[in-house]
Parts: sequence; C-alpha cells; structure tokens
Amino acid sequence: MTELFPVSSLGHSVLLPAWLGGSWQTLVTQSSQATSESSFYLAYIVALHVATALALLWFFRTDWARIIRGLFRSALRMVKLRRWDVRGPNERLAWMLVIATIPVGLTGIALEHTFRTLFAKPLAAAVFLFVNGLILLGGEVLRRRVMTRGASVGETDRSLDPLSARAAKESDANIAQLGYKDALIVGVFQIAALFAGISRSGVTIVGGLWRGLDHEDAARFGFLLATPIIFAAGVLKLPSLAGPAGAHIHGQVIVGFLVCGITAYLSVRFLVRYFETRTLTPFAIYCLVVGAASALRFGIG
Repeated sequence: MTELFPVSSLGHSVLLPAWLGGSWQTLVTQSSQATSESSFYLAYIVALHVATALALLWFFRTDWARIIRGLFRSALRMVKLRRWDVRGPNERLAWMLVIATIPVGLTGIALEHTFRTLFAKPLAAAVFLFVNGLILLGGEVLRRRVMTRGASVGETDRSLDPLSARAAKESDANIAQLGYKDALIVGVFQIAALFAGISRSGVTIVGGLWRGLDHEDAARFGFLLATPIIFAAGVLKLPSLAGPAGAHIHGQVIVGFLVCGITAYLSVRFLVRYFETRTLTPFAIYCLVVGAASALRFGIG
C-alpha cells in the first residue's frame, strides 16, 4: 500500500522493523550497510517492487498500449523525416514520460547505494517522512494558488466513472497539455524519493498540482511515471534473488509477491477514485504524526 499511497514505502520499510525492534531492527541495520547482493531483506523488497510494477502495468494496460504505440509511431516517423515530430496526445504523453524518467533513472543508477547507506536509517527516515508531510501540505497550497490564477489544465468530465476508458483518455489528454519542461520538472521531483521517507507518488502528485493538473490527473501521471521506474529498479536487482541473498526465502518471496501484487492493484484502483474528489491532506497529517513520533522515538533512543 505504501508504494502507491503518498506516504513512502521506503520510509516504512525502514521504520516498521525499527519500531518492532529485536531481530526486525537488525534488518534495517543490515540493509543500510550491505549491498543488494548480500541482504535478503533488500532482495525481498526488490520482489515486492516487481509485483507493484506488474500490478500498475495491468491496471493501466489500456493506457500503456496507447502510449507505447504512440511512442513507436512517433519514433519511426522521426527517423524517416529526420526531425522532431510528435502528433496527438498519446505520442506527446509518451515522450513526456520518457523525458520525466531520465533524471531519476540516471540519479538512481549513480547514487542509490549512497542514499541507502547514508539515509536509510530510522531517525533519518522519520525526519524525511515528516518533511514528506510538509511537501504534501505545500502541494495543496500550490494547487489553490494555481486555481486562483485560473491556470489549471483542462479537467476530465467528472460525470464519468474514473475507471472508464473514456475518462482515462480524457485524463491522458489533459496531462499531455503540459509542456515538456513541466514533465521534466515533475520527473526531477522523483529524485527526492531516493531519500527514505519521501514518497515518489507524493512528490510527483505535488509536481503535477504545481504545474496546473487537478488531483485526479496528477495522480494518474504520477502512477504512469512510477511504473517504468519501479519496474526497472526491480528487474535490475532481481538477479540478487538467485544469489546468496535469495537463498532459503523463495517461499516467503512468492507469498509476499502475490500479496503485494493484489494489494497494489486494489490500492491504485482505490486511489484513482479517491483523488477524483479528495486531496492529499489526510496523508500529510499521517506523515507529520508518524514522522514526529518516530523522530522522538529514535532521536531519544
């Protein structure tokens, strides 16, 4: 749930074992010191990431089919014409996703180990979770200012079921009205999610709100943008499950994978409906309360 809810799954994977204490606390210590090839906890988390990505791919399968077709049509045309040529919302959205994925992809490859070893500790995760709450509240303030300026991007017909194919097409068309610069800015926001406690979905939704999207469209853009990042991160480290880190936990991985996949699917289904009429404020309050309580607990400890 925390992978898609704007409350940071990485932060919870650090804080929950720390709160439980004992041998659970050892998991956090080992994962912040070890490589993904030697930590069975990290290997297990990798399997959960793959499950989440597959759930997202399945839920947005119609969208991704249109986006991928648009990407290939545009790319082939560019090769033929030897110039930049993007036509229609599907092609534009495809290139926006490519552009927005580049910053966090490069940063993650270069600095993921550094971020994990330096900041994936209970006190740091608690502080960043509190900061995440402030970011979510700030996103709501930005959204109100954008609405006051009348700069909002077009809205989807709210009489439609948000899970319907027509609503999805309208939402994707709204997102595609953003500029490539806007997509890049939202993509850069994802880098913050490398800190345990900062939510990827949270910062991308806030970025979308800042650039003029409403909550529903910003959430959809965030979920679409998260899919290739989560999937790539999981697949790149999946071989660790075949090594020493994955020894003797294959049964646990299968159970966790199935539970995570089902939970992620139900979560995104819920959130797509939730953000049709509701805001980030409840999640912000949760992050502030849990972050502050955890900071007190692990700061004093």
